[in-house]
Amino acid sequence: EMINMCDNLNVNLLLTTGGTGFSKRDITPEATKSVIEREALGIVEAIRFYSLQITKRAMLSRATSGIRQNTLIINLPGSPKACKEALDFVLDDVKHGIEILLGEAKECARK
Repeated sequence: EMINMCDNLNVNLLLTTGGTGFSKRDITPEATKSVIEREALGIVEAIRFYSLQITKRAMLSRATSGIRQNTLIINLPGSPKACKEALDFVLDDVKHGIEILLGEAKECARK
């Protein structure tokens, strides 16, 4: 399904929620890695860094992020609260990353 969304539905941002922990059923990172063509690990590293300020259990996340064609795929936490916090933290920069990916970025200089 992720491949179809990336290749055929013109989706530029694909968010997954949950499935990034240590249990045997947590396979979201593996599914994502099987689909992406390039890693974009800075996004999930930033989310983990931010989340570690809230709870040490953030270190247990195996989330990943990457690019397939013109789609940025990001694994988010399963908790609705943690998911919202993570997305709020990275969304502006993710938007800029998508603009770069699509060749639409006006300026890439540091703020």
